[in-house]
Amino acid sequence: MSLPAIRQAETAADIAAVRQLCWAYRDFLLTASDTDREIITLFYPKDQYAALMDRIDAEHARPDGLLLLAEIDGKPVGCGMSHRLSATASEIKRVYITDAARGTGLGRAICTRLIEQARADGYQTVYLDTSKALTAARALYTSLGFIERGPYQPVPEAARDIICFYEMPL
Repeated sequence: MSLPAIRQAETAADIAAVRQLCWAYRDFLLTASDTDREIITLFYPKDQYAALMDRIDAEHARPDGLLLLAEIDGKPVGCGMSHRLSATASEIKRVYITDAARGTGLGRAICTRLIEQARADGYQTVYLDTSKALTAARALYTSLGFIERGPYQPVPEAARDIICFYEMPL
């Protein structure tokens, strides 16, 4: 097995691969825990998620965002993306690594690339959120230098106890 390659998703095939990974991520969350299933039900019902997937390339397009695809031996194994929240803030979304690629450091590499791009783009802060049940993701974000905080945008009250919010000053 060769080393993972991370690149900007630009072609129709790249974007289709990212969409497929995002659907796999949603499926993973539906079975990961009761908490995660609750988050998906609340924030990403199937119809809303399908609409988001239809516009994912526009939502995370350069120059305000970045859509990344990770591959091993040409096979899609991970993705991550960012988008603009404001003139000074970027948000990381949907960092997902398949079972086959977990433990390779790929999640860290994708996050690092997104952070570096946000810094290069002149953002002053990067935000993200994740389920409290995803302890490995939370440990990764903390190890990267993210600081836990309260919600950085409006969130339904029901979600406040099941989601962790993070920020990283750049």
